[in-house]
Amino acid sequence: MRVHLSGICGTAMASLAGLLHERGHDVSGSDQDTYPPMSTQLADLGIPVRTPYAEANVPADAELVVIGNALSRGNPEVEIVLDRKQRFTSLPALLAEEFIRDNTSLVVAGTHGKTTTSSLLAHVLHATGRDPGFLIGGVPIDFGRSYRLGHSGLFVVEGDEYDCAFFDKRPKFVHYAPDVAVIGNVEFDHADIYSDLAAVQTAFVRLLNVVPRRGAVIAGIDSPALRELLPRAHSRVETFGLTAEAHWCAVDLKVEGQGSRFRLLREGRDEGEFVLSLPGEHNVRNALAALAAASAVDVTPTAARAALQTFRGVKRRLELRGRVRGVSVYDDFAHHPTAVRETLRALRSLAGGGRLVAVFEPRSYTSRTRVFQDAFARAFSGADLVVVAAAHLPGKVPEAERLSERDLASGIVRAGVEAVFIPGVPEIVRHLAASLVEGDCVAILSNGGFDAVHERLLAALAATAA
Repeated sequence: MRVHLSGICGTAMASLAGLLHERGHDVSGSDQDTYPPMSTQLADLGIPVRTPYAEANVPADAELVVIGNALSRGNPEVEIVLDRKQRFTSLPALLAEEFIRDNTSLVVAGTHGKTTTSSLLAHVLHATGRDPGFLIGGVPIDFGRSYRLGHSGLFVVEGDEYDCAFFDKRPKFVHYAPDVAVIGNVEFDHADIYSDLAAVQTAFVRLLNVVPRRGAVIAGIDSPALRELLPRAHSRVETFGLTAEAHWCAVDLKVEGQGSRFRLLREGRDEGEFVLSLPGEHNVRNALAALAAASAVDVTPTAARAALQTFRGVKRRLELRGRVRGVSVYDDFAHHPTAVRETLRALRSLAGGGRLVAVFEPRSYTSRTRVFQDAFARAFSGADLVVVAAAHLPGKVPEAERLSERDLASGIVRAGVEAVFIPGVPEIVRHLAASLVEGDCVAILSNGGFDAVHERLLAALAATAA
């Protein structure tokens, strides 16, 4: 079948393209912006990608067009597909029918931690001989790509609460027929489609409603907004967290070097010590979720122990991009106040005696609005210096609702942290290259390409060292 994907460079769309390619379909794609790691993954597969969006990008003989949720009416590719009456669908619908329906589906959802948890789960299953398929919204370092067909009848999918497409406004994860649903946490996010926390909670109730009674819900009990929803589950519920009431509980947590060590209590029974090669309490919670989900498909914690220790993480999640002149530059996807706070807490343990410098690009729709402006100012309290960059495409947010980058920087200063607004990447790089010193740790926080600021900063540091 000839399939065209409009919006192919999104993390999930590029992964779907890879799965279709491996199944032997003829795949093409188009997008407005292309950047690693997904652009690299598609190039390695030989999948042609055209940019920007245009009617001519969509092959007239494409038997199916997958329309990404970033596209809406008025987009030239949407309009030509409708004019031609070509068959079209959404990513979640096609993924469910082609790759999930005939497998045991393990859906990993929640406001934060989905990518790391689903990567951990896939790694544990693979390392214990289960050969899972998966589609993940990032690139697990151990697999080197964001998708896998697998041959064991198990499929791990990162389940997003965002909507499916302009013609299907349901949360993506309701398509995924979960046998096991992992929900790490629930917070307000996606202000472009959800009006408040209650609306987000309603979306997750919809996920609970499609888990069969024979299935299982693995839930992060440390999240108050999620805990409220658990009585509405129709299947058994197992909880995880850092509190004693959790079925899967981490105690005696210690940060060691680049990772963490903890003892696992399962319903009060000591399962022994586990080592995770990732820092931060949030990653310990992710590990607990992966252990519980693996157990639901008969992988014991004892069998999973070694796999947990060998997990190397996910690209763009606390990823060390380089170290030059004694300055460490990390890349992270954080674009929500909670994620920013937890990322900086984890990096603080790695910074040693040096400064922790955060560079933040407001890029997601919600982070470009005022709704989290005060929360962001507080979230950066763990840094020593914050550089706020210009928001990406601010014009897409109504002016009355738009974030003020200068006000955000001022709010961070009022919270007791040095902060400055520097709009462009060239100016940010010049400013940091001149002021960073040995021992400093830089966290680049953006959910997009951010004009290759990571490579440009490392190159500038190297040039000043010459």
